[in-house]
Amino acid sequence: MTMLDISASVGNALLSFAYYYPLFMAYLWIIGAIYYYFRWERRLNLWHDPPHLPIYPPVSVIVPCFNEAENVEETLESLTCLDYPDYEIIAVNDGSTDRTGAILDAMAADHHRIRVVHLAENQGKAMALRMGSMLSKAEFLVCIDGDALLDKHAVTWMMQHFINSPRVGGVTGNPRIRTRSTLLGKLQVGEFSAILGLIKRAQRIYGRVFTMSGVVSAFRKSALHRVGYWSLDMLTEDIDISWKLQMDHWDIRFEPHALCWILMPETLRGLWKQRLRWAQGGDEVLLRHARNLQNWKKRRMWPVYFEYLTSILWGYAMLTVILLYTAGLFVTMPSGFRVESIIPAWPGVVLGLTCMFQFAISFALDIRYEKGLFKYYLPMIWYPLAYWLINMFTSVVALPRVLFKRRSQRARWRTEDRGIYPDSPGRPS
Repeated sequence: MTMLDISASVGNALLSFAYYYPLFMAYLWIIGAIYYYFRWERRLNLWHDPPHLPIYPPVSVIVPCFNEAENVEETLESLTCLDYPDYEIIAVNDGSTDRTGAILDAMAADHHRIRVVHLAENQGKAMALRMGSMLSKAEFLVCIDGDALLDKHAVTWMMQHFINSPRVGGVTGNPRIRTRSTLLGKLQVGEFSAILGLIKRAQRIYGRVFTMSGVVSAFRKSALHRVGYWSLDMLTEDIDISWKLQMDHWDIRFEPHALCWILMPETLRGLWKQRLRWAQGGDEVLLRHARNLQNWKKRRMWPVYFEYLTSILWGYAMLTVILLYTAGLFVTMPSGFRVESIIPAWPGVVLGLTCMFQFAISFALDIRYEKGLFKYYLPMIWYPLAYWLINMFTSVVALPRVLFKRRSQRARWRTEDRGIYPDSPGRPS
């Protein structure tokens, strides 16, 4: 084989991987999510009536807060209305520099369920969660962010998994987007259904979940104690604890009925910072657990590991395709490395149709949890352009930042874009 033949093969393989990998994964997720629906969701009550539990163990709802003066009062007010008989609320003020501490103290004086813990200095979300867990009187913990609104039946829906199976160490809920005033906000409504919700359903079927939702998750405290709680040096504590639990053979479940209404970025700058943090957190977990995965007993984590590793390679492959195409606009490229178009004719059409099919399936699955989802369907045609590019570049930028990160550096809070105008949460009546 000549060098020209080799270059041609490399160029074709690069293009094929860049376009067919997301195509393959889309149908893998769709099939897994549909199977999940027929196995678990279809038989459940359409109108969200919570299950009747044989027992209602005490639950501690932990709310880590850092500079949440604008949102925490609404969050705690919603928590005082939970439809669960035995629970407490532990709000951890992690060295806030605004009025968060004063607001928490005032609410604790008015509501007997609320306990407030003040940390003298900012220690990071992982430490705030640790402190809340240590002070909890309950075996079961529900952790939400200080700007989120938890559905009143969410705790009951999540607790059924712990009661039905002693192997369950964590349950991840179903985040729903409140900030929908811009196109980016509307696209995230579809993303959390078609990408995050669909993937969690599929991963639940295929064996292991890559990450619990940090904004709404429930834990068995004895499982957390076995794995050493949340790591203080990991950028994304939710991915970290998900892997620690599953590497210790605990099961993680996805509960779509456990709704939690959240604020998300609605600007490109805010979205970039958020997705870069997510990408760095995923890379950190992959590097930390790579050696342990060589153990045969950890084999159920292999598909999740290699899927994420492949997604990183896809980011670099797609960037290479873009660079080759751009270079071809200015210089004559060798035939094996010439990229005529970033979006090939028929593969681009198939990929676009698959993307819209994926959104249609996910909306059909989630319509039972949120009314009016399909009004966001048509804007989703812009999702590949906006979010695939952002995810591609963040995966490329994140890896070297993780490789050269100073070890044991404490992960602390970062200011996030909370959107422009949050809608009120809605649910089927």
